[in-house]
Amino acid sequence: MSTTTTEPMVMVSDKAAIRLQELRAEEGHPEHYGVRVSVKGGGCSGLSYDLGFDGTEQPGDHIFEHNGITVYVNAKSLLYLIGTVLDFTDGLNGKGFEFNNPNASRTCACGESFAV
Repeated sequence: MSTTTTEPMVMVSDKAAIRLQELRAEEGHPEHYGVRVSVKGGGCSGLSYDLGFDGTEQPGDHIFEHNGITVYVNAKSLLYLIGTVLDFTDGLNGKGFEFNNPNASRTCACGESFAV
């Protein structure tokens, strides 16, 4: 059973929402597709983020709508992601999506893995 809430527990910044909409169109995904955000074991800090387009609810998903983007998060990952903001940067130090996670006690230099 999926859970849809009006208060997002995982948020999408303005810049990330714009970039996600651009990528969705570039990759040919239907407009109803959102992003699936999850946490997996691995990476140099112990846990790593996974981000991809998805349009299908899975059993146990928590579904949020923020800045025009639907965010799918499974129940296990949500424990690590509550309060996280998905952002996008295109500055001199690199380009890509970043996870601003208040639950992370440390992160690696690449920003793709973390520990709690």
